[in-house]
Amino acid sequence: MTQNRKYSLRGLALALMVTASAGLAPDSAAADQRFQKWIADFYQTAAQNGISKATYRKAFAGVTEPDPTVLEKATFQPEFTTKIWDYVDSRVNPYTAEIGRKMATKHASTLTAIERHFGVDKNIILAIWSMESNYGAVLTKDDRLHYVPRALATLAYADDRRSKFAKKQLVAALKILQNGDISADGMTGSWAGAMGHTQFIPTSYLLYAVDADRNGHRDIWNSVPDALATSANLLAKNGWDTGRTWGYEVSVPASLAKQVGKTHTIAQWAAMGVTRPNGKGFRDGSTRAVLKMPAGAGGPGFLMTANFFTIKKYNASDSYALAVGLLADEIAGYGGMKQRWPRPEGTLDMKEKFELQNRLKTLGYYNGEVDGNFGSGSKAAISAVQERLGMQADGKPSLPLLNALRR
Repeated sequence: MTQNRKYSLRGLALALMVTASAGLAPDSAAADQRFQKWIADFYQTAAQNGISKATYRKAFAGVTEPDPTVLEKATFQPEFTTKIWDYVDSRVNPYTAEIGRKMATKHASTLTAIERHFGVDKNIILAIWSMESNYGAVLTKDDRLHYVPRALATLAYADDRRSKFAKKQLVAALKILQNGDISADGMTGSWAGAMGHTQFIPTSYLLYAVDADRNGHRDIWNSVPDALATSANLLAKNGWDTGRTWGYEVSVPASLAKQVGKTHTIAQWAAMGVTRPNGKGFRDGSTRAVLKMPAGAGGPGFLMTANFFTIKKYNASDSYALAVGLLADEIAGYGGMKQRWPRPEGTLDMKEKFELQNRLKTLGYYNGEVDGNFGSGSKAAISAVQERLGMQADGKPSLPLLNALRR
């Protein structure tokens, strides 16, 4: 049994309370009888969808109680709660772009074949891979992984808002196990059941999974070709327009504030005074695009084409689709954003975040990755430096702190 399911194994016997007709035995040592009863009752739904007794036993062997961390994580979704500049900074930066370019070289033949077959920009696929699992790095971290049937059963049992979704995904996950593409030990994913390198929920897996390496299994957990081809297949089947961009960063005259959310052709937007801040022209004036200003009237604008909305088929958040597009452009070498986000006074932009981490590392206070993200290691280093400088040791990155280190 692998490390990924160690949380579910307590040396217990089969811990399912199911009806006699299901042929599955109860276990008096079950830690949560109500949860076990829910599992028992749900077998009827699974059976109606073609799931065998053997698959059901295998899926829930050793699962004795809900996954408590699933419910904790369900209350926090950064796409909808984080300020747009912080969300983009943590996902679109020199660190993620550099790794993306390395992955583009490492998997060049795979990406070329995928782009040729599905017509989807390989840089978009790389950006999604980065966003979903940090190019697969997340799959090596046990604290970030959940056993998918247990996670989905937890949501179906205890989260009224997501119960319907979770039941549907749980049936799909059981079908995947029954099909034999992955073993129960290997079926890990996020708290919401998103799986593999490119984080597919089970129903989407059933619709779009591809055996790109032709080994007889559609394995998005262990096969990079399968995972990336599966993402490309989703985008292609949801209307990806080959050879077109996702959108453009634009400068928007104040007089066009009421045009936010409106759709015109690129040529019409240009005629109204919308320009690209990098000084380049637009590629195709006949393309229709929607004007979005995610930080409000004081921030940068973006003209979003149909491909932006295709990316949203992967994740319905505007912030997510924007970050994918921006990172894809960075990986491709098109250059980053030219305009500044309207950040609160005293906060750091992306370059300043990297500078602060580098300075902390040079001074010997920080030994982690310089990636622009301020986790516990960065915050501890900041607190130590703040205390040394006589500042309030709150662990928060700030422009005053960076200026003090510059001096």
